[in-house]
Amino acid sequence: MAELTIGRLAARTGVNIETIRYYERIGMIPPPPRSTGGQRRYQESHLRRLSFVRRCRELGFPLDEIRALLALVDGGRYSCAEVRDMTVRQLDAVRRRIADLLVMERTLDTMAAACAGGSVPDCPIVDALFAGRQ
Repeated sequence: MAELTIGRLAARTGVNIETIRYYERIGMIPPPPRSTGGQRRYQESHLRRLSFVRRCRELGFPLDEIRALLALVDGGRYSCAEVRDMTVRQLDAVRRRIADLLVMERTLDTMAAACAGGSVPDCPIVDALFAGRQ
C-alpha cells in the first residue's frame, strides 16, 4: 500500500481529520513518519489501527477500554477470553444505557400525552420539568 495523507486516511476510515490528530496526541495511534515537507505519511498499520479504534468507538467502548484492548493486541499475548470479558462488560454497559433510554422514552411519552398543545402559557410539560416528576 502506498503512503496515505491524513485526508486520504480520513476518507478511507471515515474518521475526521481532527479526530485522527487527537488520537495521535493521546497515543491511540502512533505518530506517522513525515515527508521532507513535514506532511504526515500514514502506513497500512495506521489504517488498520485507526479502523479498529473507529469500530470500537462505534460500539461504545470508552477510550480507556480501547487503550486496554490495544495494549493486549500490541503485546501479542492476549487471549480470546480476555477480549471476550471486555466485550461482555461493554455489552452490559450498553444494556444499562438501553434500559435508561427506555425509561426516558416512557417519561417523555407520558409528559407529551399530558399536554393538549394549546396556546395558554400553562403547560403540564413545563410544570413536570420544574417539579422533577413524570
